Amino acid sequence: MRPIDAVITPEVPITKADTQLPTSALLLVITNLLPLIGVIWWGWNAYLLVLLFWCENVVVGVFNILRMVTANGGGLGGQLSKVFLIPFFTFHYGMFTFVHGIFVVAMFSGGFGTGTSGATSSLPASAGPGSLLAVVTEAIRSHHLGWPLLALVLSHGFSFATNYIGSGEYRRITAPELMGRPYGRIIALHVTILIGGFLALATNSHWAAMAILVAMKIAMDLKAHLAERRLLAKAK
Repeated sequence: MRPIDAVITPEVPITKADTQLPTSALLLVITNLLPLIGVIWWGWNAYLLVLLFWCENVVVGVFNILRMVTANGGGLGGQLSKVFLIPFFTFHYGMFTFVHGIFVVAMFSGGFGTGTSGATSSLPASAGPGSLLAVVTEAIRSHHLGWPLLALVLSHGFSFATNYIGSGEYRRITAPELMGRPYGRIIALHVTILIGGFLALATNSHWAAMAILVAMKIAMDLKAHLAERRLLAKAK
């Protein structure tokens, strides 16, 4: 059985050039470290970090839609496939992310990880997208999640502009190829959060919890980012 990170990090030979981190990768690392400021200044707990990571999945989905719209590979068939694939991806990924969000709030908002923020929230039994949006919006407003979320948007936007558009990756990929890419990330992130969270509980330390979650998130993101750059660069 393939390891979970193989879903998002296809095996691509590493060359000498791969040892130099692109600017987008360095920005990714810095952006992922910013939430630690929230831990220091505002006492964020594990729930708020996990919720921020979930919000990033929404950002990833939006940028994947932009990638599908601008993808220029596959000739005429690739362009015609967009008519069906983009609306389907928007609906399917939206539902997938919604269910994941309900799970995050239900499992982590009950005080998983201790902090000084007192971040708790609840969803009604028949929670819908509106209820989840209200919980997330309130958390963003009350616990200063807006600025790290903006940093994540800018980081993904920089990669989209410089790597995907600027380096011409959009010419070498098709909408069908982009269709399933974000799902692997969500699954890998979910497993990372669970492993990191339970390891954090075992340490019985608030700071260890934050460090474990952030470190595992950075490792996963960086590996996936560099693998995607190598894969698309070799498709020239």
